[in-house]
Amino acid sequence: MATTATVSSSDPPSGPFHALLIEDAGSRKTKSSIQQITVDDLPPHEVLIKVAYSTLNYKDGLAVAGKGRICRTLPMVGGIDLSGTVVESQSSKFQKGDAVLVNGFGLSETQWGGYSEYAKMKPEWLVPVPKEFSLEQAMGIGTAGYTSMLCVNAIRDHGVKPEDGPILVTGASGGVGSVAIHLLSKLGYDVEASTGGSANHDYLKSLGASSFLDRSDLDRDSKPLEKEVWAAAVDSVGSKTLASVLSQTKYGGLVAACGLVGGMDLPSSVAPFILRGVTLQGIDSVMAPMAKREKAWKDLAELMDAKILSEIYKVEPFSQLPFLADQIVKGEIKGRVVIDVGQNYPASQKL
Repeated sequence: MATTATVSSSDPPSGPFHALLIEDAGSRKTKSSIQQITVDDLPPHEVLIKVAYSTLNYKDGLAVAGKGRICRTLPMVGGIDLSGTVVESQSSKFQKGDAVLVNGFGLSETQWGGYSEYAKMKPEWLVPVPKEFSLEQAMGIGTAGYTSMLCVNAIRDHGVKPEDGPILVTGASGGVGSVAIHLLSKLGYDVEASTGGSANHDYLKSLGASSFLDRSDLDRDSKPLEKEVWAAAVDSVGSKTLASVLSQTKYGGLVAACGLVGGMDLPSSVAPFILRGVTLQGIDSVMAPMAKREKAWKDLAELMDAKILSEIYKVEPFSQLPFLADQIVKGEIKGRVVIDVGQNYPASQKL
C-alpha cells in the first residue's frame, strides 16, 4: 500500500466530548445513547488517546441495540476496537503523536471501548498502527479483519497448502468472511464462500471467491461424517453450520472457529476428530497474546490490497450508531462498517 498512518497530536480535552454510553434499563435490559462526558470520567489507565475511528461488529450491534447482556459492567462505553493518536502517555512505550490501535482486551464488555472521542487505555493493549495503513484503514480491517488473519494463520500453521483442496468460508459477506476470502485468495487458496442467495456473489468474487454454497446447505441437521470436501474452513457462524462443516472437512484438515451468530451449541459428534483427524481450533481475538497480534498485523500489512480493502468497508458517522446497530443485528449490513468517532458535528451538536 502507498498510504501511511495519519498522525496528528492534540492537547487533552478541556471540556466535555461525545461518547456512546450503555446503561442499565432494568429487568436485565440495557439502553444506549450518545452523551457528553469529560476526561475525568474515563478509566484511570496510562495512555490517553484521541480516537479517530472505531467499528461496528455483530457484538457491538447486540450491545448498542440492547439485544443481550454483552456488557458485564455498567455504565459502559461501547466499541470493541479503536484507532487514534496518543495525546498523553505515562508509559515509556508510547509517546504523544503515536498512531495506535486496540482490538479486544474486554473493550465494551469489562473495559470502556472505542465509541468515545477520547479514551484511556493500558499500554499493554496497544499495537502501533502499521505504517502501511491510515487510521481509517486500520479500522477498515479492525477486529474482524484481525480475527480473519488469526484464522488464516491457524490454517497455514496447520500445514494446509493450496494444493490440498478448497477452503470454505462461512458467513462470507460479513466482516470476518470478507477479509478471510481476500487473504486466502491472495495466498493462492481456492476459496468457496457460504452466503445467503446470489445477491452478494459479485462482491465475493471481487474479493477472490471462486465458488459458492448457499448457507441453508450447511444450516441443517448433519450426519456425523459426510463426503470430504474442504481442506480447511473459517467458520464465523457456529451451531449446525459448524457441525456440517466438520462432517465435510477432509482428513487431517482444520476448522478455525471464531463466531457464534448461529448459536453457541455444537450438534456434532467425535467422529470427524477420531476417524478423520480433523482439528477444530478456536480463534480468540480478545485476549490473544501480543506476539500473535503483532504478527497478524504485520501479515495484514503485507497481504491486504488497498483497493480491495476500500471495497470491504464503508465509513459511517458516529451519530448513526443506534440505527446501524439495529441493521447489523438484523443481518442487513454487508462487509465492514467503520465509525467516524471524530466526525464533525452539526452546529446544534457542537460542544
